[in-house]
Amino acid sequence: MRPRQWVKNIFVLAALLFAWGEQGEAILRTTALQHVLLAVFAFCLISSAIYLVNDLCDIESDRQHPVKRLRAIASGRLSKGGAWAGVALCAVSSFVLAHFADPEHHRVLYCILAYSVINSMYSFRWKHVALLDVFCIAAGFLLRVLAGGYAIEAEVSHWLLLCTIFLSLFLALCKRRAEIDLLGKNRGEHRKILLEYTPEFLTQAVSVLAASAILSYAMYTVADETEEKFGPEHGLWWTVPFVVFGLLRYLLLVQTQRGGGNPTKVLLGGDPIFLANALAWLGTVIWLLSTSQPVPLPG
Repeated sequence: MRPRQWVKNIFVLAALLFAWGEQGEAILRTTALQHVLLAVFAFCLISSAIYLVNDLCDIESDRQHPVKRLRAIASGRLSKGGAWAGVALCAVSSFVLAHFADPEHHRVLYCILAYSVINSMYSFRWKHVALLDVFCIAAGFLLRVLAGGYAIEAEVSHWLLLCTIFLSLFLALCKRRAEIDLLGKNRGEHRKILLEYTPEFLTQAVSVLAASAILSYAMYTVADETEEKFGPEHGLWWTVPFVVFGLLRYLLLVQTQRGGGNPTKVLLGGDPIFLANALAWLGTVIWLLSTSQPVPLPG
């Protein structure tokens, strides 16, 4: 079920963070906080269901992988029947939580259903199609951000959506690069799709996506709509260096084979420098938003 991977669901909280900066502590005293937390747990459960499905589909290939062969299903510690029971329990529980996260419009539930369909297709077929596999991963992060906005009934900035797309594609292709470096010439025995990716292509692609993510985030910090929400002196542009450093640090970890293929492990302390930078970014954003003065609307 990969509980460590649940840290990815902090993307669901992105809308709440910026809505808090716009509306202040008042939003934390509404049902918004409760709804967005339900959405987070819903994504935790549905992602675990998908991980189980993926491992069921990859039993034989996982047994050829130096790390994945230790997973519960591949190693035989968990039966197929037990795994499918876990899939059903997690999926149903996720649907229930998603319903209560947005009981009036059910948009969070639609996001969960879309996530389920896309990632089920990924597990059974689409992960064997070059580029489509990483776009499926990116779609999952995009749905997380949208669900967070729906849960608190807040409009999600198109800049945030663009940044999410570029960042998630960056991370997905970095993972492919790390897999190629780890498996070397034997990568086709684990997953044939890895033969279609070359180190040269992946190096170029992640560079383009890193630049796109940085640019979209930087444009968001100076956009007119950001000034309208947080005031002309919000100062969010001061957080751009943290984003640049974080992406470059992660890229360095990938190319030097120091754990860059696993963003969850890196974020949870696998690289202290990366973690310190991420916490510095978060602390700076919270401080700037808490001291911002939104521009009053006319009338």
